[in-house]
Amino acid sequence: MKILGLLAGSGELPYIVSYQARKMGYKVFAIGLEPLVNESLRKYVDHLEIIHVGKIGTIIKTLLNSGAAETVMAGKVPKTLLSKNQIKPDLKAASMLLKLKNKSDDEILLTIIDEFTKQGIKFINITDIVSSLLTPVGVLGKNGLDKNMQKDIDFGLPIARAIGNLDIGQTIVVYDRAVMAVEAIEGTDNAITRGCSLCYGGAIVIKIFKPKQDMRYDVPTVGVDTINTMIKGGAKVLALEAGRTLMVNKAEMIEMADKAGITIVGVI
Repeated sequence: MKILGLLAGSGELPYIVSYQARKMGYKVFAIGLEPLVNESLRKYVDHLEIIHVGKIGTIIKTLLNSGAAETVMAGKVPKTLLSKNQIKPDLKAASMLLKLKNKSDDEILLTIIDEFTKQGIKFINITDIVSSLLTPVGVLGKNGLDKNMQKDIDFGLPIARAIGNLDIGQTIVVYDRAVMAVEAIEGTDNAITRGCSLCYGGAIVIKIFKPKQDMRYDVPTVGVDTINTMIKGGAKVLALEAGRTLMVNKAEMIEMADKAGITIVGVI
């Protein structure tokens, strides 16, 4: 039986990846990244080691000793850990940080992936395991789009892609053909809250796959928390890049959106 290595951050995605991988015949050897992972993940994997996110050398050694032929990354690893000095890097991590040209998402993650690859660890796309979570094209659920909503989406999509191309963020909030908020280091939910606070309800949230992004890490992901944040802010549309955005608990998300009058749409 093949062993799948799982680098697990916070949120529900590591649980879903583990469940799907075991259905596919993998044994799952998980490394839970402290302080992000929940101890309850232990019930859903074949083996769990909890290692501090800054101990890159230990993580590499543990993965190599696990017998995992392939490894996948799942769950949130907020970059604010760096800005708030919550990472205590070991020598390997410290040397990697010194090599960074900047501290953008892509630069950090590609540097990590490259180091793991040099050590013989093969990363695969998370969508190889959870393709069923990918957003389909078109409106999902009972709520449709009106002309103004569509105009805002058409206005916002190229802007979101331009911002993504600069590796600033994956999400923007638009209202009446004006940008209310751009996601930066604070993350999607905080960007939604900020954007919604600047208009009188009816905001459009657009989340895209960054043009230079790698499907092995940081695939755009939304879930129930995203919908709850939109409900609190009075947002009316969640536009997701179809085929390249993951919807965690898709059925529950759609049900919540239907009840709240929110439209979810997969765009290309």
